[in-house]
Amino acid sequence: MAKAKRYVFLDRDGVINRNPQYLDYIRKPVQFRLLPGVRRALKMLGAAGFKMAVISNQAGVGKGLFSKDDLDAINRKMLRQLKAFGVRISKTCYCIHDPQENCACRKPNTGLLNIAIGRDSVDLHNSFFVGDTERDAVTGHRFGIKTIAVLSGYADTKAIRKWSIQPDFITKDLLSAVRDIILKI
Repeated sequence: MAKAKRYVFLDRDGVINRNPQYLDYIRKPVQFRLLPGVRRALKMLGAAGFKMAVISNQAGVGKGLFSKDDLDAINRKMLRQLKAFGVRISKTCYCIHDPQENCACRKPNTGLLNIAIGRDSVDLHNSFFVGDTERDAVTGHRFGIKTIAVLSGYADTKAIRKWSIQPDFITKDLLSAVRDIILKI
């Protein structure tokens, strides 16, 4: 039997890149900007043997606000920037459905995580979901892994304390999450 793998599942907007204006979308590659410390954090995770997968709802495609081609171009830009720094993302998975479709892949459902892992066995005790919304915390808890809310996105500590599902940890940003929590557990 294959050894269970440690995963870090990452929301994109607010964790990896700067959020767009509130309740808007990154619609074009030119709008995509990595947050400070992200490359270093992801490099540290890779060096520690974690597999990394980006898990993101991108309903703007389903709503007709931008195209699947635009989303693919944004994703290519992100992966190119990370690869240039020696970071390898195992999988990027996006739900492009309109929220009204009630699909199995839209967070807080865990369909995208199952797609990301493929046939891998996941070490649930040593895997994490890092996000900036309540939906991310719910997704991680439903999957049975630890959750980390970062303050580099939309939520602040006061808002997070009102979530129905509390994250296991709250931290400033992805680099802090990696240094202070993930690599110390």
